[in-house]
Amino acid sequence: MSRYSGPRIKKIRSLGVDLPGLTRKTPGKRTNSPGEQGAMRRRRRFSTFRLQLQEKQKIRYNYGLSEKNLRAYYKKATRMKGETGKNMLQLIESRLDNVVARAGFLPTIPAARQMVTHGHFQVNGRRVSIPSYSVKIGDVITLKEKSRDLKVIKENIASGSGIGVPDFLDVAPKARKITVKSLPAREDVPIEVDERMVVEFYSK
Repeated sequence: MSRYSGPRIKKIRSLGVDLPGLTRKTPGKRTNSPGEQGAMRRRRRFSTFRLQLQEKQKIRYNYGLSEKNLRAYYKKATRMKGETGKNMLQLIESRLDNVVARAGFLPTIPAARQMVTHGHFQVNGRRVSIPSYSVKIGDVITLKEKSRDLKVIKENIASGSGIGVPDFLDVAPKARKITVKSLPAREDVPIEVDERMVVEFYSK
């Protein structure tokens, strides 16, 4: 399954939770699921499988991951020490496209992914164009000299990030610099998700 590219608000209403990585927009007062029977579906009892699938989809859509991507993060997390669910979220939060968006340089993760892919960012002085690149403690992410004053960068820094700068990052907007202070913690995750259900979904 590829990355989602359809209506973003519709997906947020379907999952019943804000996805700041996907879009700054919110459904407002329209909290029912999409469609004429949305209110009825909201009152229906869901199976355990359905609930697990919904939690998995929250992560997929917020971070713009394909099913293959997310399953790979789960498998990698199972080989790490500690809780698999928290490890998985830590790996995903460490993606370069997510870090750039969370630092407030771009409004959403899809926008950040595009800028990274086009080679506008450097990590420790070296150009990196892979959105899934995993940042490490001490890494310094900067914009290329020619990209520092791009309109989209200037406007977003001026307006502020729609996702929120997490504690594991130190951001210097004027210098166009991001420093990774520590590994992402569970409380740094900006969406309401039960990662244990995601682990249960994949462990079957």
